[in-house]
Amino acid sequence: MIKIGISSCFMYPDISRSTFGPKSLSYVENDMMEYVSQNGVLPILLPDINKEKLKRILDELQGVVLQGGVDVAPEMYGEKPIGKWLGDAYRDEYELFIIEEAIKRNLPILGICRGFQLLNVYYGGTLYQDTITQRTQSLQHRSAELYDKVNHKISIHKATPLYEIYPFDQDVFVNSVHHQAIKDLSSQLEIWATSEDGLIEAFGHKNFKDTKVMGVQWHPEFSKTLDQLVINANPLIQLFIHQAL
Repeated sequence: MIKIGISSCFMYPDISRSTFGPKSLSYVENDMMEYVSQNGVLPILLPDINKEKLKRILDELQGVVLQGGVDVAPEMYGEKPIGKWLGDAYRDEYELFIIEEAIKRNLPILGICRGFQLLNVYYGGTLYQDTITQRTQSLQHRSAELYDKVNHKISIHKATPLYEIYPFDQDVFVNSVHHQAIKDLSSQLEIWATSEDGLIEAFGHKNFKDTKVMGVQWHPEFSKTLDQLVINANPLIQLFIHQAL
């Protein structure tokens, strides 16, 4: 089987929790595990452990998925936090290490939402800490109440690997669960899709043939919530898996 690592989300010690209160927890959201668990694929949660041990796990993988979650800390791209948007610098360092080691091993990487944003930061790009306050022309891309029911149109750019799997000349819909977004795209990445308000929704490495790094701002693993209203999530994961073969 192909072994695909999934970066962990973290829960930190909280004595108000009745179970594992003083302990740190690593977890994966269930829809993500379902999405990666394609035929012939073994998903593996990448633990927050000693780096040498983590390297040995990465040696056994054929690809890495960076799942969504809490914000990227602004310090990671040279800014100070605005308002309450502090991010999670600890998780950033953990995932940046995974990105670095995966690239050394020439492993395909798929970044989703936060993972998409962190890949841009890894390559030297920057983020809007909060699109609502920093980019007033933006649509509302996130709702705590509606969560994965929020959706909007995207335009897929021609002559990109994304257009090869989604050859739509008209705008199509994706879900939207984010308030941070790419501000300055890394010079090493190219745009694969944009939203109707001009935000970057998908990218790939400019040398995608050799550096198999790609990311999307939406959550393909949540697509079943909106069913046929949004694009089929399967071609995307199949493209990623094909790179891992």
